[in-house]
Amino acid sequence: MPLHSDDPKSVGGYRLVDRLGTGGMGVVYRARTRSGRDVAVKVVHAQYAEDAVFRTRFRQEIEAVRRVSGAFTASVVDADAEAVRPWMATQYVPGSSLAQRIRDRGPLRDGELRRLALGLVEALREIHRAGVVHRDLKPANVLIAGDGPRVIDFGISRAAENHTLTETGQMIGTPPFMSPEQLTDARTVGPASDVFSLGSLLVYTLTGRGPFDADSPYLTAYRVIHDAPVLDEVPPPLRAILEQCLAKDAADRPGLDELAESFAAVLPEGDPEEPATVTPAADVHAVTRPGRRFRRRPVLAAAGTVGVLVLALTAYLLAPGFAESGEAKTPEPSPTSRWVAPPSGWKPWQTTVYETAASGAREPLEADNGMSGSDTECVVGGDAVYCGGDGILPVRVDGRSGRTVWRADTAPAGTERRLYDSSVLGVRDGIVLVHQTVSSDAPVQSPSYLLALDAGTGERRWTREVTNTELSPPLVLAGDLVLAPEAGGRTATARAPRSGAARWTVEFPAGHNCEQTTTADTRLYAYCVPNSREAQVRIGHALLVAVDTTDGSARRLKVPLDATLLGEYAGRVALALERAPDTSSDSGFTSFVLVDPDGGARTTVKLPELYEGRPAMADGKVLFTESSGRVTAVSPRTGERLWRVRTSLEKPGTPMHDRRTGTVYLVSSSGRIAALDESRGALLWETLPRTAPALIGSSRQRAMLYRGALIVAISDGTLCSLDPAHPERKPVSG
Repeated sequence: MPLHSDDPKSVGGYRLVDRLGTGGMGVVYRARTRSGRDVAVKVVHAQYAEDAVFRTRFRQEIEAVRRVSGAFTASVVDADAEAVRPWMATQYVPGSSLAQRIRDRGPLRDGELRRLALGLVEALREIHRAGVVHRDLKPANVLIAGDGPRVIDFGISRAAENHTLTETGQMIGTPPFMSPEQLTDARTVGPASDVFSLGSLLVYTLTGRGPFDADSPYLTAYRVIHDAPVLDEVPPPLRAILEQCLAKDAADRPGLDELAESFAAVLPEGDPEEPATVTPAADVHAVTRPGRRFRRRPVLAAAGTVGVLVLALTAYLLAPGFAESGEAKTPEPSPTSRWVAPPSGWKPWQTTVYETAASGAREPLEADNGMSGSDTECVVGGDAVYCGGDGILPVRVDGRSGRTVWRADTAPAGTERRLYDSSVLGVRDGIVLVHQTVSSDAPVQSPSYLLALDAGTGERRWTREVTNTELSPPLVLAGDLVLAPEAGGRTATARAPRSGAARWTVEFPAGHNCEQTTTADTRLYAYCVPNSREAQVRIGHALLVAVDTTDGSARRLKVPLDATLLGEYAGRVALALERAPDTSSDSGFTSFVLVDPDGGARTTVKLPELYEGRPAMADGKVLFTESSGRVTAVSPRTGERLWRVRTSLEKPGTPMHDRRTGTVYLVSSSGRIAALDESRGALLWETLPRTAPALIGSSRQRAMLYRGALIVAISDGTLCSLDPAHPERKPVSG
């Protein structure tokens, strides 16, 4: 469209060429940079530029879009939220909208539909990875470019951490493409809402009609909430997938990676110019999962829902366009239905292990050459969390407030941060047990010590030198005792935490690495492997050492090599067997081995597929956690896959299971936290990142229970605490 006579000639140094469109909140122009590059510039209407609340919303829009950068979205080039008329310039995408394409040429088929579906999945993955929910995915907001679709107009999307502008009764979106939760309670809108909108959009793309179309937006919205989608014209294989996308319950909708696999399986790669029908997939069940069956309800079945719906639609019909914004946080169950209340006086907090301490060594070790330490590892004990790590002096942080209570003054004078390491083993009988190593630039073995610190003051109670090689016996907590390797030998002595007095001694296999350990009731299990590949080939097996922690008596059992020690399961010790590293096949876990710790009898459970990632036991299930964020639960008794879920977490650490609430928590290297339903695998919620992702993979970051609250330790030294019932609440500085 040509420029109007009252349109400006340029905006922010960009020369305007013509109009691309207009909306309730502003005008979109095609503009040109000085170098000749085309961009799209959105300029706010003058009447809204004077509104301080609107300026805040527009600023949030800019921040949201800046987070999103991918091959299937239009990235931000420039913006100015403080201009007389705020504006934003984005990549210009030549091509018509999907809505115009369908009006001009009818529904999409075959290769064109495949490229659209897979391209939109990729776009949503980029959007959600940035912590943004689009909230208005519809044909008018999808551009058909020569190299694939582009998702545009994040004007009503909302970064998950921004809640300050939520308004009661406000509804954001376009009813035919909105999710049920957008219409009933905008506060529960999360990434799964965009999956629902994607399902509606693809039905429209394939049939020319939406799955809930009606004569008025009120009736359309009612059908979105209560009625089954109309999918009669959708071919069966694709229909099964879109039924999942359109599930009323957000937890029943598939994740984006699952959708990508499903669409790739059922959508053919035909000529986009040649109409055809979707051909059935060979195995529909491989890409579908049980969903909720819907039934039509009487129109006035729920007066409360109708009231909310009327308020929401009134807000929609009165709202002036694309820049209105609501809340976009992940779904959260009612506190009374699942969660345990945090302790009295607790508030969400965030701090680091480098904060000034109230007592002891008030400041952390001095950083050298930019070295700041990493791989923080913490434990919760009583009302506090105790942390150590690379370059980190042991610290106590108050669990309620995040205040650093003390920092132990344990390093020799002049110690550089890069040469120091501490690992907090745990807290027993008022004593914090710490493994400390101070390295040297000289090529000599570094001394290693077991420190017993007073939990209340951080003062040293006793110290013992321990062996620090990979062939040393393990240094671990064994019940109420600490098992410490004796210097220069194969034995380890169990000591009382408070006094350091010896209780019993146990001998471990010579020439073996016993790094993997786990405890259960009155037993300590150590998985001991010959110290070289040649020795492993010659001996042909590893050893499982089962130690009775009441008296130190031990039993050695032969077990397979290349295993991960999981823990006890139904009175037996479970190990996960990995494909031998010298094979040419793909790596991964192939079976479980269940060992009777008394008699040594073994049962092998073959896995029907190869599982990747790190395995860990959680309430009778083995959870395989992959660096991509995918989590799979498998039965150690049968090898059956129980559930699989995709999270957006990068490099998640070891999962933590809360038996009281039936929840599994995961933490990424950037501090993104996910809560999963332990029985079903449903994603309950995710948070935004709290720091930059780790450049080097670390599995130490994890969640810990502090009564009803969570405390999370991230590898870069960040600590935070949150309420699982309200993960979106802002933390205070510790």
